[in-house]
Amino acid sequence: MANLQVKGIDDNLYRALKARARLDNRSVSQEVVMLIEEFLARGGGFDRRPAAPLLDIAGSWIDDRSAERIAADVRKARKARRKSKKL
Repeated sequence: MANLQVKGIDDNLYRALKARARLDNRSVSQEVVMLIEEFLARGGGFDRRPAAPLLDIAGSWIDDRSAERIAADVRKARKARRKSKKL
């Protein structure tokens, strides 16, 4: 069985991990293995789309227009800038 050593863990993170391990009657090492197994079982870590978490939160929409057409429509909808006279 392989070993894994993790260095440089934030003290707050380690305390939280230790507390969680205690609640589950596990060692910190066992808790880390369980968390990694759960994460990977959900398919975590293998999404090659960097925007996926943002899209999960913000959602997305379907639009038949091309990106160029959408950009042109946005530009057209903007109000013209008015220069104000200095007082």
